[in-house]
Amino acid sequence: MNSRRLMLVLAVVAAVALLGAGCTTTPGGNQTANATVGVLYSQGVGPMPNLLATKQIDGYIAWQPFVSIATESRIAQLVEPSQDLPPAGEWINHPCCVLSTREDLLATNPQFVNSISAVTMLGSKYIADHPNESADILADWFVGRSNFTYGNVSVGSVDVMEDAIDTVRYTNEPTAGWVNGTKDFVAAQKALGLITGRLANATPAQMDAIIFDFGPYQAASQQVVSRQFVTPAKASGPITLGYLKADMHSAALLIAIKKSQYMKDTYGIALVPRDATKSAPDVCDLVVNGQTVAEVHLIAANAGPELMQLAATNSVQMTFAGVPPAMAAIDKGTPIKVLHPINNEGSGLVATAGSPATDWATFTAWAKTRSAEGKPLKIAAPSKGSIQDVMLRFALKDAGFTVTEG
Repeated sequence: MNSRRLMLVLAVVAAVALLGAGCTTTPGGNQTANATVGVLYSQGVGPMPNLLATKQIDGYIAWQPFVSIATESRIAQLVEPSQDLPPAGEWINHPCCVLSTREDLLATNPQFVNSISAVTMLGSKYIADHPNESADILADWFVGRSNFTYGNVSVGSVDVMEDAIDTVRYTNEPTAGWVNGTKDFVAAQKALGLITGRLANATPAQMDAIIFDFGPYQAASQQVVSRQFVTPAKASGPITLGYLKADMHSAALLIAIKKSQYMKDTYGIALVPRDATKSAPDVCDLVVNGQTVAEVHLIAANAGPELMQLAATNSVQMTFAGVPPAMAAIDKGTPIKVLHPINNEGSGLVATAGSPATDWATFTAWAKTRSAEGKPLKIAAPSKGSIQDVMLRFALKDAGFTVTEG
């Protein structure tokens, strides 16, 4: 985020604090100041397609593949992908999800952490080089290539994943812009009252030290470029990686596992599933330079905060999850470090099929009409303070709307 975006985000999240009174109101002077849009928190993205199909909401903002589930099932049409939400250019390449590790694992077996980082990078590269095959692999992992089904909504998983995969930027480089964007989300969470611990009064330099450790990224990058991978010491026991169910956040990891033979033959490093017949393997071996160095367990969670709780109790040692849950966990003292991004962008706003909303301009016109008729639009967001919630409120505030909750 740039400074203008941060100022607007802070204004938005400060307004969220007033929701206990039932609404937030944009200061006067905007022609839509009296128009209202309702936001419904659906406690995750799973309920959204059925809520939309049964006309309990008029649209939703979510991460992939739930944007494509809506459009491919034809219960909704795309209004804007997240990077195109207003103000123009403010959300391009916005941070989304990260690879994190417990600090004790990094201290005791740094080469294992480097290897998982390298495997993730190779998975990202495979997605970039083979997007259609990767979409098919993800459809198999999530639902065994059967349909995505949510209540009355059912749609082919391969079609959904092929549509969705090009909308997510699988990237692993922790650029200066990405670092600053991550810190800006910390500021937004602080304004929401979600950051009250060790990050609350940290300076930017202190945040760098508390949040990040780019050593594994640098080591893994060098190994990937040279194709010379360091063999980690053999782990004394199983190591557990956590990822999100039916979510594209950890696609690079999942693709690398499903293409383990290719990875082993091409690079000499792979996470090899113990049972290759499973659509979603849950136990793998980390093999580097022909040596099995660790038994790796995979745990799928419903949401990022759940993964962070597992990390706090040492039930998982590395996680693939969103920026806000990781920041909240670090703030509370969970001993983890963020290593690098795993993807940026990949969210979107959809509206019910056949509605006038085909872009932001027509969405706001529809919202004003519905508000004037006494039937304000109701748009679902995953949870209060999520990236998607902040982006939606940011755009609505920029357009001058009053936002109500529920």
